[in-house]
Amino acid sequence: MVVEDNIAQCELLDRAFAQHAPESPPLIAQDEETALAFLEAGAAQPCPRLPRLVLLDLKLARGSGLALLRRLRAHPRLAFLPVVILTSSDDEADIRACYADGANGYVVKPDTFSQLVALADDLRRYWLGWNRTADRPTASRTA
Repeated sequence: MVVEDNIAQCELLDRAFAQHAPESPPLIAQDEETALAFLEAGAAQPCPRLPRLVLLDLKLARGSGLALLRRLRAHPRLAFLPVVILTSSDDEADIRACYADGANGYVVKPDTFSQLVALADDLRRYWLGWNRTADRPTASRTA
């Protein structure tokens, strides 16, 4: 899931992820309330249907990425979701605040589309491939 209010950024992220995983485009929410409503609805299912990763813009026009992160971490069924801040801010205070409030990662948006494609692949490989959360089964691996 991508929480991003800039339509152009959403399209770029969608295209970048499509380079490596065209079968599963990211879900897009453009503000804090829409994202939280979607995630809470998914968590309320008998078999929760939640994204495996939330990419969260820090500076949203409506709402706050940091406020959404705090709300997720306080929610009993959403607190485990991996959340990576994906933002244009490289400010040390923002980085510290996000980690203090439970972010799993902090990434500054790259300058070029080719860098964004590489970032999308790295995020996909680690967070959707290698990473495991407590309530997700591990896939058997062969050497």
